[in-house]
Amino acid sequence: HDLNLKETIQQNFDYLKSRISRKVIFDLKTPSSEVLTPHNRILISWVIENLVKNAVDAMKGEGNLTINLYYKNKNILIDVKDSGSGMSNAQIRNAFKTGYSTKKRGWGLGLSLAKRVIQEYHNGDIKIAESEVGKGTTFRIVLKS
Repeated sequence: HDLNLKETIQQNFDYLKSRISRKVIFDLKTPSSEVLTPHNRILISWVIENLVKNAVDAMKGEGNLTINLYYKNKNILIDVKDSGSGMSNAQIRNAFKTGYSTKKRGWGLGLSLAKRVIQEYHNGDIKIAESEVGKGTTFRIVLKS
């Protein structure tokens, strides 16, 4: 198990930042202190990468994307917030279902697998914290600290 979640997120951010469109203003916010919790670095990085790719798609490669790592109520939260197309209530309800996708190609497995990784391997939760059509979406990962 890896322990330093802040380092995991920072490395993942640096890797993704170098690969996404220059038109995306990509920002990372973390606490000044270390964020320590047992986790699988590869799996957490995969989940974040998946959320980031979805966000870039939703913004059609242009906009603001922020990853925010913080503590709240004895939990560790990771928010991935975009300024993309947002989601309807039906899309929000179906987002984590296997086979559901708003894209023309792809299997619709990304979010359902992300949910399994967070719930089954990390005993946490992943949800859509907020979404507004035309304004953007915030995905939230909740881990126990």
